[in-house]
Amino acid sequence: MASSTSYCLSLLVLVALASVASAQLSTTFYDTSCPRALATIKSAVNAAVAKEARMGASLLRLHFHDCFVQGCDASILLAGNEQNDPPNLTLRGYDVIASIKAQVEAICKQTVSCADILAVAARDSVVALGGPSWSVPLGRRDSPKAASTTMVLQFLIPPTASLAQLIKGYGDLGLNPTDLVALSGAHTIGQAHCPSYRDHIYNDTNINQAFASSLRASCPRTGSSSVMAPLDTATPTAFDNAYFKNLLSQKGLLHSDQELFNSGSTDNIVRNFASNPSAFTSAFVTAMVKMGNISPLMGTQGQIRTTCSAANS
Repeated sequence: MASSTSYCLSLLVLVALASVASAQLSTTFYDTSCPRALATIKSAVNAAVAKEARMGASLLRLHFHDCFVQGCDASILLAGNEQNDPPNLTLRGYDVIASIKAQVEAICKQTVSCADILAVAARDSVVALGGPSWSVPLGRRDSPKAASTTMVLQFLIPPTASLAQLIKGYGDLGLNPTDLVALSGAHTIGQAHCPSYRDHIYNDTNINQAFASSLRASCPRTGSSSVMAPLDTATPTAFDNAYFKNLLSQKGLLHSDQELFNSGSTDNIVRNFASNPSAFTSAFVTAMVKMGNISPLMGTQGQIRTTCSAANS
C-alpha cells in the first residue's frame, strides 16, 4: 500500500512538473497553430509606423502599460476601465491593435491572443524605427477582466518619481536597476504632454537651462495644455542611444528621466549606454523579454479574445 501511495505521489509530482514545463512561454508557440501570425503583425506594424513614426512609440508604450499592471494580459485593451485611469489617458494605438487582431482572426480564428499581439507589435515597432530585434516568447492568454484603478495607480510609476521610487517600482515587478535604465531608453522615441514635464522645466535645477527655457515657450506653468515635446530631442523618431547622451547633458524631458543621471546609483549605467550603443540594445532586449514575462496567463487561464476591446461573452 505504501509503495502504491508513493507511486501515485510520484506520478502526481511528474504531472505537476509537466504542466509547469508546458506552461512556459515559447518563441515557437504559433509555428504550427498560426504560422502566418508574426508576418501579419509585422506587416501591419510597418504600415502603421510608415504612416506615422510616432505610432511605433505608442504601440511600445501600450505593451509597457499592459505588463506593469496585472501582468501582460491585454487588460489595457478592454474598452473603458484601465483606459480611463489618469496614467493611461494619453495612450493611443488601440485602433492599430484592433486592425491587427482582425487580420490575424481572419487567418487563424481565436488562436492568437491580444496580449501576444501587443508583445510582438512592441518588438516590431522598435525594429521599424531602427532598433534591435529579438525573438518574442509567446503563449500569453487574455484576461477577461481589467485591473482596478487602485492597481493602475500603484504600479504605473509617475513621471515625477524619484530614483528610489523608480528602483522600487521596477524591483516589485522583478526588474533590476539595469532593466530600469534600459527600458527607460524606450524614451529614445515618442513624445510627452506638457503636464508630464511641466514641474521639471519650471521647478527642477538638474536641467539644462537653455533646454528648459525652450520648452517653457510652449508649455505654460499652469492650466491645461495639449502641447507635446519629443522625449529625445536629438533623434525623436530613431531608436538609438541618444536618450542617454541627452541625460549626460541634463536634457532629460521628464523628471524621472533625469533622475537616472543625477549623482545616483544608476549614473554609471547611463554613462555605459551613452558610450556603448550595443550595451544598451543588449540590455534593452534582455529587459523587454523579462518585462514580457511578468505574470502572463497561460495554459487554460484567461481566454483568447476574439475582439481585443471586449471579453468574450
